[in-house]
Amino acid sequence: MTTIEQLEREVWPDPGPDATFLVRRCTELRRKPLAEFTVEDLRIMLGQEIGVPALLPLAVRILLREPLAEGDYHPGDLLHTVLRLPDSTWSNLRAERERLASVLALVGQS
Repeated sequence: MTTIEQLEREVWPDPGPDATFLVRRCTELRRKPLAEFTVEDLRIMLGQEIGVPALLPLAVRILLREPLAEGDYHPGDLLHTVLRLPDSTWSNLRAERERLASVLALVGQS
């Protein structure tokens, strides 16, 4: 099963004993198979802008089905994180961005 480390061909060293929870968690998630990512895993990694080319399409697929998909914080926290990504992250995902925008427009009307 494919991981971010495999896709990026870069292995991060194990975090030291003084590393923050976030650093430890992101390092773990780089080694986790993408097929096993949860909404919360996506929220964390995209929030840190780690593995975006691999993870953004997964997040968009979830958001197209469930725009208010929830990680550990509140309904819509994945969407909030995705919408905060720089425009440049969407350069290869223009069709997905348009589809997501149309889904959000429908949600806004209800």
